[in-house]
Amino acid sequence: MSAILSADDLNDFISPGVACIKPIETLPAAPPPPTDLEHEVILDGQPGSNPGADAGPAQISLTDCLACSGCVTSAEAVLVSLQSHAELLHVLDSAPSLRVTTQPDGGFKVAGLEDPKAKLFVASVSPQTRASLAAVAGSGVGERGAGNMIAQLLSGARGLRAGGRFGNAFEWVVDTNAARKACLVLGAEEAVECSNQVNGMGNGNGNGSESGKGKNKPTKPVLTSSCPGWVCYAEKTHPHVLPHISRVKSPQALMGTLLKTVLSRTLGIPPDRIWHLAVMPCFDKKLEASREELTDAAWGGGGKPGKGVRDVDCVITSKEILMLTESRNIDFFGLPRAPVSASLQTPFPDLTLHRFLFPASSSKSQFDPWAGTSGGNLYYTLNYVSAQHPDSKIETIRGRNADVVEYTVNSADGQPVFKAARYYGFRNIQNLVRKLKPAKVSRMPGARTAGARKPAGKQTGLEYAYVEVMACPGGCTNGGGQVKVDDPVVMERKGLESKPGPQEQKQWLAQVDEAYFSADDSDFDSEIDSGNPAAVNGGQVQEGGSMVGSISPAYIRDTLAHWASITGIEVDKLVYTSYREVVSDVGKDKAAGATERVVQLAGKIGGGW
Repeated sequence: MSAILSADDLNDFISPGVACIKPIETLPAAPPPPTDLEHEVILDGQPGSNPGADAGPAQISLTDCLACSGCVTSAEAVLVSLQSHAELLHVLDSAPSLRVTTQPDGGFKVAGLEDPKAKLFVASVSPQTRASLAAVAGSGVGERGAGNMIAQLLSGARGLRAGGRFGNAFEWVVDTNAARKACLVLGAEEAVECSNQVNGMGNGNGNGSESGKGKNKPTKPVLTSSCPGWVCYAEKTHPHVLPHISRVKSPQALMGTLLKTVLSRTLGIPPDRIWHLAVMPCFDKKLEASREELTDAAWGGGGKPGKGVRDVDCVITSKEILMLTESRNIDFFGLPRAPVSASLQTPFPDLTLHRFLFPASSSKSQFDPWAGTSGGNLYYTLNYVSAQHPDSKIETIRGRNADVVEYTVNSADGQPVFKAARYYGFRNIQNLVRKLKPAKVSRMPGARTAGARKPAGKQTGLEYAYVEVMACPGGCTNGGGQVKVDDPVVMERKGLESKPGPQEQKQWLAQVDEAYFSADDSDFDSEIDSGNPAAVNGGQVQEGGSMVGSISPAYIRDTLAHWASITGIEVDKLVYTSYREVVSDVGKDKAAGATERVVQLAGKIGGGW
């Protein structure tokens, strides 16, 4: 959503959308605003109540922006300050961290619980972030080396641990690729199941599952949900597509749920004592982390979204990793490229999930140019379908530009059995949502039903069974939080004297993509002492079952079932989420006064779209 937004771009002026609720109903007939407000937001072209007053900068909270259908960019700008490297350092320096140690009997003990402010710090890192920083570091580093450098920063002896008020560091740093594998299997199964339904399933109200067998599945065509910018856009502007959006959580959200549920249940500490940092390529992931649907209220409170403890407490981007090191006077590119010492690591408190999060075997990743740069949702689903039809072939049809591609799985006799597509970038997304727009029923007697606009000679996107949708052109390696070629650190390390042009930017993205595609699934593995009783047996994990690519659906299902069994939470509550239309309440009667309403909104934890 914000391809060039960073903390350095912010100033004291935020121009709200016309539906922003922070102004005291700035409508033509609105009365003068009360004098008890400290700040006032003035829409463009409208005079203030006191033009001569020197009002301070407008403060629009996250809950204000996400509670209406106002401007998304304002929410993103605010989130840069609410979830940032500065906030991370503030939390790290607030109190000594909780410490987890292994016991002779194989159990785990948590020290430091007597301090109510102490927290257990865990982090998850995306492959796109590692690829971006690998490109900055230069040749010879690769994603594996960049991943180890990030781990050294977050938990190594020369990273955050070496400074700060308490020398706090992260107990576990995990790779979101583990959650990505689960999301790929769940998404493929969901798409195939919905495709096999004659008329699709779901009541079309856009609400997700509650729990158990009553899970409400999306309607064909299934649209991916791992891009928060796209989900926010749909909820605010095109609610008619919500019944189509996949109910599977994104890898960031799924990893957050896994860490919070397992650590809280196995270590016997409340979720609010666990602080989860996610390092992502996108500013909109900050928006995703603030959803009410992604809190402990959803998995621990009957499956209902609401006020609760976030599964992801803070999101920082690839660019903010470098800002973090600068704040602590750490030379990121001087950090060791080897894994963190085993003496500084603690095995995960469940052996099965330890093997899942830290696989010891080195298998080639699903990442290749055909799969795209956004996690391989479409790539895996097509291969999943193809594996169910022996001798089938995948046909590719290029669209009007590089970010629109159509795919068909043809059976051995040439008959199409599954159609899918990829739509990247908002210009292409707008074309997709137009095709999905339902028919408009006229109120005039005898009038014909008017459907969505269909260009002559073109087929509509409704024939697709699955569509991978991403807001950023080129996919997630081109996310708004990635390091850009015109950033000072890149220009300095690359020896660029003048501002790079479009060709240099294209070459830079090619370098990031190359680092991303050359990754291994296990390149972020940590060195766990093989003598530790919780270490992986023999250094190998036998997934078993038939393989689709390098992933075993049977192994993923068994792992999810084990996760549910040790936490006592139904699988559906752990892996699925829901969406809801956002309707602006500007101009509508409210029971509470404007000032009181702002206070109420600001007091909500977790926001909500």
